[in-house]
Amino acid sequence: MEDLKKRKMEEMGNNGDLSTQEELRSLLDPLAKSQLVDLLSILGCQYPSIAEEIKSIASSDPVHRKLFVRGLAWNTTSETLCAAFRMHGEIEEGAVIYDKATGKSRGYGFITYKHMESAHSALRAPSKLIDGRMAVCNLACEGLSGASTTPDLVQRKLYIGGLSPDVTSEMLLNYFGRHGEIEEGSVAYDKDTNESRGFGFVTYKTVEAAKKAIDDPQKILGGRTIIAKLADTHKGKPVQTQLPAAAVVPLALPMAPGYPQPVKAHPSAAPAGYAYPQTITSYPASSYPSPAAAPAPYPTQPPIPYAPLSAKKDPQGMPTTTPMGMVQ
Repeated sequence: MEDLKKRKMEEMGNNGDLSTQEELRSLLDPLAKSQLVDLLSILGCQYPSIAEEIKSIASSDPVHRKLFVRGLAWNTTSETLCAAFRMHGEIEEGAVIYDKATGKSRGYGFITYKHMESAHSALRAPSKLIDGRMAVCNLACEGLSGASTTPDLVQRKLYIGGLSPDVTSEMLLNYFGRHGEIEEGSVAYDKDTNESRGFGFVTYKTVEAAKKAIDDPQKILGGRTIIAKLADTHKGKPVQTQLPAAAVVPLALPMAPGYPQPVKAHPSAAPAGYAYPQTITSYPASSYPSPAAAPAPYPTQPPIPYAPLSAKKDPQGMPTTTPMGMVQ
């Protein structure tokens, strides 16, 4: 009986040796990604040590912790940007990007969290009102492709025209927020003067909210009647651009033969190695024979003699010849 128990223990020990790391890899390799995610999620909830290991590995790559923030106001600084995102967790690095030539903001920046879960928390509410403008964030590794590029974006983004110079981005968002939740929106400002350009954009999270804003008959903001329409239709208007003078290349027009061509005058200074005036070598007369005379088209005719006419003169010196057509 004891020998049977020892044999079973040895068999169990041999089976336990199969559960090495290589054997586990071979078992996990054919599993799909979704199955692995579910398995690690269950194990992470049951064992805190596994959960910490998962967080450590995920946060080691900053690609999963770095956010791209666009739509910033021109006066937004790195400090105000970090202050808006600090509520989601500890920030490792954050900065607004400035133009090297002008030193002005380029309207976007980056936020890098210390932990990956902080970045995920910020992405749950991607729109944030910073310095009166609605900024939007997404993972930096996605770039602009991670922005709102859903097929219905053209039906959710509105162009708002006819704005008063006193209307701010916050006033614009508050006014159109009554039709639905806004994903992104702001007044367009001039980079140099930071003054309103009289229009702006509002992007709703749903198509229904955008339709309500367009169909609203009363659109009065800042004492003015404003217009709201799909931004895609406004973008389709042709814009006439004027080429700079440097881009226009003058072309030389060919002149008909026989007319004098414009010749660039030589500089007054004589070129080195030449003396002016130069002597011209004479050519011998025999080198170029004289051209032959052209033959006369008609033979020469001798002059025809005519008999002289004698006329009698009257005392007054007039001829006595009777005029033609008169009878004597």
